[in-house]
Amino acid sequence: MKKYALLVLNYRDILSLFILWYNLIKFGGVYMNVLEINVLVLAYLGDTIYENYVRHFLIKKGIGNVNDLQTESINYVSAKAQAKFLEELMNNNFLDEEEISVVKRARNYKSNSHPKNTDIITYKHATGLEALIGYLDLKNKKDRIDEIMNKILGE
Repeated sequence: MKKYALLVLNYRDILSLFILWYNLIKFGGVYMNVLEINVLVLAYLGDTIYENYVRHFLIKKGIGNVNDLQTESINYVSAKAQAKFLEELMNNNFLDEEEISVVKRARNYKSNSHPKNTDIITYKHATGLEALIGYLDLKNKKDRIDEIMNKILGE
């Protein structure tokens, strides 16, 4: 008589297997643990996504002049603005523990350089927000990015 093992999976197990499968497909068969990626790489990715959201927002507002778009975008994409938005998100308990962990990793990353027009603390907070956006993108959490960006942009 043959014995068969019964495989019992709960919802979290199934979700974890799906995420693993998705990452294998998305990244060409290479498993990628997003938590192991350098936070500056996450910020590099997050910066482009963040700026893209801002550009779409400003264009949808009806700003049709490139110089005006650039001037207005500074209110959203400067390190000072990003640090302020991150502080608001944190103070309003808008981020979950996993997201806060990513922000803190990026904020605490040892870096010797920063732009000359801002202080290192502001720069690190802005990097934290950008890293969070990059992290969420690689985790394929587009809806969460939408929520965060809608909160920032006041939509």
